[in-house]
Amino acid sequence: MLSKEYSVYVNGKFCPKSEAKVSVYDHGLLYGDGVFEGIREYEGVVFQLAEHVCRLYRSAKAIKLGIPISMDEMTKAVVETLRVNKLRDAYLRLIVTRGVGDMGVDPKKCTNSTIIVIAEPIEATYGKESREKGIRVGFVSTRRDVVDSTTHEVKSLNYLNSILAKIDANEAGWDDGIMLDHRGYVSETPTSNVFMILGVDIIVTPPVTAGILDGITRRRVMKLGRDLGFSVLEKDITPFELMNADEVFLTGTKAELVPVVSISGRVIGEGKVGTITRRLLDEFGKIRKDPSEGTSVDSYKTEKKR
Repeated sequence: MLSKEYSVYVNGKFCPKSEAKVSVYDHGLLYGDGVFEGIREYEGVVFQLAEHVCRLYRSAKAIKLGIPISMDEMTKAVVETLRVNKLRDAYLRLIVTRGVGDMGVDPKKCTNSTIIVIAEPIEATYGKESREKGIRVGFVSTRRDVVDSTTHEVKSLNYLNSILAKIDANEAGWDDGIMLDHRGYVSETPTSNVFMILGVDIIVTPPVTAGILDGITRRRVMKLGRDLGFSVLEKDITPFELMNADEVFLTGTKAELVPVVSISGRVIGEGKVGTITRRLLDEFGKIRKDPSEGTSVDSYKTEKKR
């Protein structure tokens, strides 16, 4: 039996995955010149879709990349991609590149942006077992880019910094790697934000000044923690503090919320999923499919968004 071939949205039109193409002169390919968002759909609800679309446009503004359609039109493209593919649980990749130019770096040669929306069924980054048992991570040698350079506050197509860190983690045999910023403070993993728990009521995560992406899931988990009565702080974290935390976990769109049980061979807490992390995991599992937490594909009225 042949597997289903999903359709991809490219510049306002849908085409089969096998026929979805961009030019070899597209600056997204040649230079990583563009922005993107990773988004999750749970049981027909696109989690935090408005927040993801808003961040896409903020990233584009930061690199002076014009997006030729409105945020409402971008939202419509996401919803229609899910409807066309008849998907109820999916991972989406929303991409805007600088578009076709020449082989030179000058973006003035690119006249029309390329817009792509991809949606397919996908498992969380680390899998269900990792959320039950936790993962092993370690500090990597690749440092996170500084905030006045190619800042990771912009979710750009240039992920070389993260790829190098992931290579470090792979070669060390860890599930993932924790990057430090240029000062030596904890930043993030190649694709996830870092949290630590101190005692019974304090949750801490690095600030954006540590070179992190201000993750959508990060923000929602911070609010969730406060709603549950915890003190949630953004502050610089040293490697020593992180290794001696009572609990550590990661957050991200694909990762969702993943417990960490060891860092560079040092056991975190009791070496298993902690009670506070478990509570956050359970509560996040409830809110992620709540229509009030995102956009319902079934009830979204495209004619009102034009």
